[in-house]
Amino acid sequence: MPSPIPVTRLLPKDILPSLDFGTCSSPLAKYSFGTTLQVPVQRLHGKVASRLWSTVIHWKELRALQPVGSGGFGSVYKAEYLGDTVALKRVKKCTKNKLASRQSFWAELNAAHLRHRNIVRVIAATTCVPADFGDESSIGSILMEFVGNMNLQQVIYGCAEPLGEDRWLRYSADIVRGLRFLHSHSVVHLDIKPANVLVSSEDVCKIADFGCSLKLEDGCEVSAISPHLSHVGGTYTHRAPELLKGEGLTPKADIFSFGITLWQLITREQPYTGDRQHVLYAVVAHSLRPSVQDHPVFRSEKGQLCRTVLSRCWSAEGRCRPSAEELLPHLEQLRSQV
Repeated sequence: MPSPIPVTRLLPKDILPSLDFGTCSSPLAKYSFGTTLQVPVQRLHGKVASRLWSTVIHWKELRALQPVGSGGFGSVYKAEYLGDTVALKRVKKCTKNKLASRQSFWAELNAAHLRHRNIVRVIAATTCVPADFGDESSIGSILMEFVGNMNLQQVIYGCAEPLGEDRWLRYSADIVRGLRFLHSHSVVHLDIKPANVLVSSEDVCKIADFGCSLKLEDGCEVSAISPHLSHVGGTYTHRAPELLKGEGLTPKADIFSFGITLWQLITREQPYTGDRQHVLYAVVAHSLRPSVQDHPVFRSEKGQLCRTVLSRCWSAEGRCRPSAEELLPHLEQLRSQV
């Protein structure tokens, strides 16, 4: 079936003359009038191409698949591809909601043509998977840069070593830089949380997992209850109140999620306890937020500044939250005081 996300939202605008052209194997390549869109496929000379993503995976060049993780979305493997270490994400079909699973797959490509230090780079994606590499439950595969085995969730809750101020401020600035870049290209992630931020061997944070993302048209607000957005989910502990209420969706939803993530970086605790439905109701009806009253870290002068940043990020009204562009200087100012 055709992709529910228009192809114009996913493909890079510039077509380089030095590229080979191959037919895209996915429904993204079909215009409404039935012609086939030619997607640029870079010449590969022993190294993974770095500028544009491809719709062709050279499966014979994929070596030594090692499982890294799995979940409701499918599985991720570490592999060798054309001389480089890469990650292969195999997206599986959801039997309960087939449309949502397809939308989630195409949403993964919303940032495929973007290149930034704090965003996981997509190398290639296709729905054509050989029998040796897929199964009947697979929708398609996405080849990405291999960042490492560690995500921010594991750093916060699974590491015994201290998470000092300089480190969590640096991590938070990395995330906001990634968000600033995404939002400048009208991409909203919609599932910012520690588990979706990978930490590289150079200790750099990179935003991953775009399965809930959305490409906005000219920065316009979109209704969260649109029938075309059935894949929009996210994690309830980090989801902005306006999305819980089915109201308009803007990049400020990511700022709310970042605020919860920043609180986790600072406190290394879980944001909420109790029943899920109770939390959802309280976030909307009673402005429930993670506690900043009982933590010594928020009592210092710098802690007070952190409280101010947090309260702005998780404001009930999206228009009252800072943009990523406005937020970054505040984080850099805090870091300069470490």
